[in-house]
Amino acid sequence: MAQKPTIPKGTRDFSPVEMAKRNFIFDTIKSVFLKYGYQAIETPAMENLSTLMGKYGEEGDKLLFKILNSGDFLAKADPHSLSEKNSVKITSQISEKGLRYDLTVPFARFVVQHQNEITFPFKRYQIQPVWRADRPQKGRYREFFQCDVDVVGSNSLMNEVELIQIVDDVYQALNIQVLVKMNNRKILSGIAEIIGAADKIVDITVAIDKLDKIGIEKVNEELEQKGLPREAVDQLQPIINLTGTNQEKIATLKTVFAHSEVGLKGVEEIETVFAYLASLDISTEVELDLTLARGLNYYTGAIFEVKALDVQIGSITGGGRYDDLTGIFGLKDVSGVGISFGADRIYDVMNQLDLYPKESIVSTQLLFVNFGEKEALYSLKNLQKIRKAGINAELYPDAAKMKKQMTYANKKAIAFVAMAGEDEMNQGKLTLKNMTTGEQQLLTVEEVINVIA
Repeated sequence: MAQKPTIPKGTRDFSPVEMAKRNFIFDTIKSVFLKYGYQAIETPAMENLSTLMGKYGEEGDKLLFKILNSGDFLAKADPHSLSEKNSVKITSQISEKGLRYDLTVPFARFVVQHQNEITFPFKRYQIQPVWRADRPQKGRYREFFQCDVDVVGSNSLMNEVELIQIVDDVYQALNIQVLVKMNNRKILSGIAEIIGAADKIVDITVAIDKLDKIGIEKVNEELEQKGLPREAVDQLQPIINLTGTNQEKIATLKTVFAHSEVGLKGVEEIETVFAYLASLDISTEVELDLTLARGLNYYTGAIFEVKALDVQIGSITGGGRYDDLTGIFGLKDVSGVGISFGADRIYDVMNQLDLYPKESIVSTQLLFVNFGEKEALYSLKNLQKIRKAGINAELYPDAAKMKKQMTYANKKAIAFVAMAGEDEMNQGKLTLKNMTTGEQQLLTVEEVINVIA
């Protein structure tokens, strides 16, 4: 019996209509990136595991897809590790490469490798798939596209402001109502410091980052399991539950961090960004959210997350500042900041809200009916002129029954059909049918172009 074809869990096929929708998203995002002076790069799907491991925290490392070495990959495996079933040791012996987890770490590697070829500050964008061995669920996939935009080689907070402008422009163009949540890792470090748990900053940020998913009680349990004293957990509660306007939260934090230099620095940075934004025409609301942690270890300053307001789904954009990500590859003191648009979640949001312009889904604008070899040759000559005028057009490949060809046009939502029989050929014209109204006109090829273009 033939095997039923399947694809791995957490991955998806996309039909032509779905691809038209996705390309609309990619093209919209790319046009905004270009408008702000960012340049495109691409990096390989796989990286050396030494590049990827240790950059995303313990939990992130577990989600890396590892690639088995070519040939007899067990030949170099330690027999003792095999007999002990020590998967961590075995993995390092049988796998040297992995699929990229995100686009930021490969970008840092790219910057270090090509530092003598690029101009700093370097503004790049990258639209490529990434892979995570996560548990598939609604809005969470194992293979998904990220649309990243980063600037490295500049400490200026103007870059953070520009990224929020880019978020605003993208979601205005896509017609998605969003909220930008913003925090600063220095503020989180200040919180850890004032509750006497500065050494637990990673555990605190990883736990707080799960607040939306598991709730405050489970977060508190996790913090205690990680060794945070109950007194410190209690001290944490009023801070992460702080309410009020951005200005009120900032004022409270200045008092809370009276004896924390790093905390005050974080407050100063976020206050500066809000001051810049106040002078600009930004339609999207930006909110200071102290529960925003983003569990990736490489963030050192501002962190961002964008939520869709009209659909229940996780964040659809996120990012932040990393002061020395390139340092792990040997290039010290090169600060960067960036954000990543989750194209697959944006796609799901736009599908739910039916936000795609109709013209973005239709590919062919005009279909030529095929009446036979002589008529097809006449149509092909006209078709060439029409395509040169920038109109997407095609000729039905077979001289099939008219009903079959019209059904094809309807199923593909083709707006116009051109017919060329003996009469049209004698006059050097075409009969153009509007598939919506049913109206038919006898026109020259130039007139057809004017009607459709």
